[in-house]
Formats: sequence, structure tokens, C-alpha cells
Amino acid sequence: MSQFETIDPTCQTCPSTPGMETIIKARPRNIDGFTVARVLPAPNRRHVGPFLFFDHIGPVDIPPGKALDVRPHPHINLATVTYLLEGEIEHRDSLGTAETIRPGAINWMTAGRGIVHSERTPQALRQAGSRLHGLQLWVALPIDYEEVEPSFHHYAAQDLPLVELDGVRLRVLAGSAYGAISPIETYSTVLFVEAHLSPGSSLTMPQAAELGAYVIDGTVRCGEERASAGQLLVFAPGSAGVLHAEETTRIALIGGDPPDGPRHMWWNFVSSSAERIEQAKQDWQDGRFAEVAGDDEFIPLPGDA
Repeated sequence: MSQFETIDPTCQTCPSTPGMETIIKARPRNIDGFTVARVLPAPNRRHVGPFLFFDHIGPVDIPPGKALDVRPHPHINLATVTYLLEGEIEHRDSLGTAETIRPGAINWMTAGRGIVHSERTPQALRQAGSRLHGLQLWVALPIDYEEVEPSFHHYAAQDLPLVELDGVRLRVLAGSAYGAISPIETYSTVLFVEAHLSPGSSLTMPQAAELGAYVIDGTVRCGEERASAGQLLVFAPGSAGVLHAEETTRIALIGGDPPDGPRHMWWNFVSSSAERIEQAKQDWQDGRFAEVAGDDEFIPLPGDA
């Protein structure tokens, strides 16, 4: 999706539990008429592993005649990750892709040197109304791969491994954890796991260079900390935290290796080079990005944030 980020310094707290660095509270942001919960970036925590942008979409009931309509917009030097819990989104991009994502599947789009895409409610759902709930994240590409050829990959729900533990059901979406390996190919070490915890169950965090646990719904305890929906627990490197579910809870684990150097972010553009972002701005304004077939609209270049 498409949006600037204004960081609220009150969204972050310092926990007292050893092995936990911070707790980040998601902030509401309006994107094309929809309110999302912005998790990353946050004060003093611009990324967790390679994930430098994280929006929690919904859950929202879209009334009949209304729709999600994120018009074509550009990205460079990153990969976008879309994972739905409820509803459907139709993705179209400048590679000619037209793919509808549904719950449990992943759309993984590598922008590389540049790509344009749109995200809309499918026509079949517009008249009757629909419900939408999901996660969208951006992954920083390593510097050596920032300018790769753009690509898009759709991974069906049945192709992503499930793991059953005592009172916990996990889906390994990217990377490897809990004895399972995702089929998603990435340019760096990435960890992305969805976990359903039954009341009273516990889950030990996997090892990762950087790791966070985001509460989608429900409530968990970790040491002296208690986190509910919309909060991201960020763990210190090498710590082995244990989450305890107080009720039926769903979480997303994100992490992996951090970016190999600072990243600049402006609008939908992420790059290790500020000059590259300036070039991308001019390219979008001058119409030098490829177009999305079948979608004639576009989001104009905003003014400086």
C-alpha cells in the first residue's frame, strides 16, 4: 500500500523483562479511506530484522458498494509481503500479473529496480460487501540485490508448512522455524511465522538475529510484560523468550538479519541511496515507470513529507 509515516514518540515503551528490548504499540493511519495499524517504523526502532515497514489491516467490514482501491503506485529496492487472514485482494502489477490473494496465501513482490502495482477489492465482492483483515510488510533488499529485475510470486496456503505443537498451531510463512522450512525464496535471512495459541499454551521464541512478536488478537504474557492486540514485543538478540497465552491468541513472528546498512524511506521508495530515491521520484513524476495493464489510474507523486 501507499503512505507516508509520521512517527508518534508515545508509541514505544521500555519493558523491565530481561531479554526484551522494547514494546511497540501500533498507531492508526489512514490509507485511501481505510484505517490501518502502523507497527513499523517506530521511534528508535526502524526495523526488526529486514522488516522495515509493517501495517496491520483491519479487521474491517466493507459495506456493499464500497471497496479497497489502492491505485497503481511504484516501489523500488524492497520486497512487499501481503498475508491475509480474512477477505480477498486483487493484485495487478507492471509485469502483467493479475492475482487474487486469499487467506493463508502470500503475495511476495520484489520491486528491485522498480515495479508498479495496484491492490483492489475483486469485482465479485463489491456489490455484496466483504470483510478484510491482513498484514502487509516491506523487506529491505541487500545492497547487492537492490536493483535486481522485479518479480512477483504467489504462494498458495497449502504450499506453506504447518506445524502442530502442544496447544499451538504454526504456519511458517518465510524462512525456517520449528523444524519447518518455507518454500519462499528470499535474498537474505528472513523469518515470518503465524501462530495460533490456545488459552494457557506457551510458545518458545525461535532463534534469530533480530526478532519480534506481534499480537494480532488475544493477549500474551512474557516475563513481567503483558501484550494485547496491536503490540509488538521486540526481543534482544540471542534471547529465548517464552510467550504464554492468556486466551485464544494469534501472533505474527517477524525477524531475521538486519539490513546491511542504513536505509532511506520516502513514500513507497526504500533504498540505501538517497540519490536513488530522488531519481525514483523524478521517474514517477515523468511517467518513466512501466504501467499496470488493465488499470489506468495512478497515485500522483505527493509533496515532500
